[in-house]
Amino acid sequence: MVTGRLIIDPIRETDKEDYFINISHDKKVLQTFICRYAETLEAFDFSAYPGRNDVFAIRLKETGRLIGILSVFDEKDSACEIGYGIGSAYWNKGYTTEAVRRFLEYLLFQRNFHTVYASFFTGNDASRRVMEKCGMTYDHFSEKELTYLGIERDLTYYAIRRWPDF
Repeated sequence: MVTGRLIIDPIRETDKEDYFINISHDKKVLQTFICRYAETLEAFDFSAYPGRNDVFAIRLKETGRLIGILSVFDEKDSACEIGYGIGSAYWNKGYTTEAVRRFLEYLLFQRNFHTVYASFFTGNDASRRVMEKCGMTYDHFSEKELTYLGIERDLTYYAIRRWPDF
């Protein structure tokens, strides 16, 4: 998948350092994106990521370097949920919105899901804005759905639906 500034494709063995820097070691990212923190590159277990068909790299087209990730999960019937995270060095540049918009097109029109959900920790206005810019709308609220970083978290869910084929 390609956008004006990004490439979205499978994660590779060579992405370990970029994934570590931009996701697993970025404490700002880990405040809102569920992932295990890695203290050092050597201690970071990256082996589960390459070759998966449910986690994708967000890459800068100009360098090919991984700056974030997109994932698809909870695939049921004609619905799924997505998650996304991008390194804090790349925040407020429109990259996340660009990547999520293209990923939604892929899921709705190539993978033929009719509904795609995404959630955010209540209060994460940046993630809410990304969803709204991508055409997603409020779906439901889930109080204390999970505990992350020792805090019970409320989740707010947004969704986008594709009209049925006629």
